[in-house]
Amino acid sequence: MSRFTFGGDEHIFVEVDEAMSLEAFFTSLSMTNALRAARIDGVTEICPANASFQIKFDPDIIHPDALMDRLRLLEAEAERAEAKLDTRIIEVPVFYRDPWTHETLMRFRERHQDPDGTDLEFAARINGYETVDTFIAAHSESPWFVSMVGFVSGLPFLYQMVDRSRQIQVPKYLRPRTDTPKQTVGYGGSFSCIYSVRGAGGYQMFGITPMTIYDPRQIVPYLRDFVVFFRPGDIVKWCPIEREQYDQMIGDVQAGRFEPRVRDVVFSLDDFNSDPDGTNAKLMEALNAD
Repeated sequence: MSRFTFGGDEHIFVEVDEAMSLEAFFTSLSMTNALRAARIDGVTEICPANASFQIKFDPDIIHPDALMDRLRLLEAEAERAEAKLDTRIIEVPVFYRDPWTHETLMRFRERHQDPDGTDLEFAARINGYETVDTFIAAHSESPWFVSMVGFVSGLPFLYQMVDRSRQIQVPKYLRPRTDTPKQTVGYGGSFSCIYSVRGAGGYQMFGITPMTIYDPRQIVPYLRDFVVFFRPGDIVKWCPIEREQYDQMIGDVQAGRFEPRVRDVVFSLDDFNSDPDGTNAKLMEALNAD
């Protein structure tokens, strides 16, 4: 049962669950999609998050109690709905152990749990992996769900699509950094992310992607329809690359030649819960199909 609370005179906060799960995400997504489709007079903004969402409304147009009643009906409908999602799977290239995040993480070692190592070495060790290479394989081999986009413009939070016992867990820095390179692939708690802009941050830094994900000037061809690339419900597959590939892709992005590999897929939560590895294998087949 979701928890509904008012936030001042113009907001309602809906907490689907205290912990992130795909079930909580699907309920939140179903409710926000239904709310958006209903076009309720007075609702001015809908902000989905990992296992919750917030609504801004005009109380002069719709009474708060009336909106609350509508939301509870949407929750009941979401619980009865089949948990299927028409979405897309996207390949995101990652240059792990790149020189730019390495320089940055070494500059802030006094703020880290392990001042003598690197973020990848720390993450590998506390998750029981013998080497950084095996840890990178674990991070990149399974797909990830984009559960929300925000905090800063265009930044996706990604949830690993494996059995909970296999999920990677890494704490954030003891104290946040004042600098993080743009397009850093980070990790905090049970979430991966991509820093859409350069700035402060506290997530562990694993690598960097050449793929532009936020372009307010809309110069990048694949971002001319919208400045933000990701949306909740997207599925991401990390693809490890080396320096030569990274340099080539950066050149292609700057020249307008880079096009992300994207395939349309249907994701079923029931199928995933009954066979996570089999579902992921089918997603990989769809991504790699010609």
